[in-house]
Amino acid sequence: MNFQVPQFLERESKIAGPLTFKQFFYLGAGGLAAFLLYFILAEKSFFLFLVLAVIVVTSALAIAFINIGGFPLTTVLMNMIGFLFSPKLYLWQKKTFTPMIIKTEIKKEVAKTEPPGSGLKMVEKSQLKKLSTEIETGLK
Repeated sequence: MNFQVPQFLERESKIAGPLTFKQFFYLGAGGLAAFLLYFILAEKSFFLFLVLAVIVVTSALAIAFINIGGFPLTTVLMNMIGFLFSPKLYLWQKKTFTPMIIKTEIKKEVAKTEPPGSGLKMVEKSQLKKLSTEIETGLK
């Protein structure tokens, strides 16, 4: 029994348990930011520290683990920012080109005049034999 083996799989290696290097880095940066916020804001306003720490840690978790359409959240955010700040005015500009003039001679055939009132046109020579030969031989 033959099985099709997928090829060219790209998978990031796990360095810390189930976490990849990027996930570990994002979570570490979020934890470090919350740690620094504690020393900066905890003495002045513990409530402000809690609010900011929850925002920072939630952002770090989202950046580390959320994929949208198979893309990491950082890629989606960078594409969104690039789209928001890029110019969006598209103008159609007609491309001008010189037309190519080809002269061909047209042969005018003199049509046979039919008497008025005859609605049917008759073929002078039957092509039935020619068609049957083409069908049988496959040649033209």
